[in-house]
Amino acid sequence: MNHVERQYVIDALAEDAWRMFRILGEFTQGFEEMADVQKAVTIFGSARQKPGHPDYDRAERLAGDLAEHGYTVVTGGGPGIMEAGNKGAMEAGGRSIGLNIALPHEQAPNPYQTDSVNFRYFFVRKVMLVKYSTAFVVFPGGFGTIDELFEALTLVQTKKIKPFPVFLVGVDYWRGLIQWLQGAAVRAGTIAEHDLHLFKVVDDVSGIPDEIEAYYANEHHAGFNLPW
Repeated sequence: MNHVERQYVIDALAEDAWRMFRILGEFTQGFEEMADVQKAVTIFGSARQKPGHPDYDRAERLAGDLAEHGYTVVTGGGPGIMEAGNKGAMEAGGRSIGLNIALPHEQAPNPYQTDSVNFRYFFVRKVMLVKYSTAFVVFPGGFGTIDELFEALTLVQTKKIKPFPVFLVGVDYWRGLIQWLQGAAVRAGTIAEHDLHLFKVVDDVSGIPDEIEAYYANEHHAGFNLPW
C-alpha cells in the first residue's frame, strides 16, 4: 500500500468513527426528548397531499380525536399527512411531536409541532417512531410510508416488539397490496395467512381511538380481520 492509499484508508476510518458518534448522539437526543412520552399514536402518510385533500382532512380530524382521547400524536414532522396530523393534535390542545429528517427536498418541518426533534439518519428516526408508539395509523403514501409500514409489521411478526394496532387508511388505495399479500405471498409461503391479522384496513377513521382502547383492553391481542 502506497502513501496515497494509506492516507485514504486513514481518512475513511476517521470519517466512520465520527459517523458512529453522530449516530450515538442522535439516539441519545431522541431518547432524551421522547423519554416522557407514554401514550402516543404515530401517523404516517404522503408528504405530497395538500390541505383540502380528503386524506389530509381525515388525518387532521383523526389527530384531533386522538388528542382529545389523551394521546400524543407523533409524525415525521414534514408536510402533507404529517402536517395534518400535527395540526389536528395541536389545534385540539394535544401534544404534537414531529420527528424531522434532513432531506434535499420535500422535508421542511411543519409549524404545528409542540415538540420537534431533528434527525440525519432514517434508521434512528425509525427507532423513535416505533419505540414510543401505542399504535400506527398509515395513510396512503409512497416508498417511505410503505417502508415504515413493513418495518413495523416485521418487528411485530418476529416478536422483536410487543404487538400494537396498525391501521391502514384507504380501502381502495391499499386493496391491490393486500390482495397480493393474500394471494401470491400466502400461496408462495413467504408469509403466513395469520400475518394478515397484524393490521386492519379502514375508510372511516372516527372509530380508531376507541379501537385502540379496545385492543389494549383485550389482553390476548387477537389481531384484526380484513374488511374483504
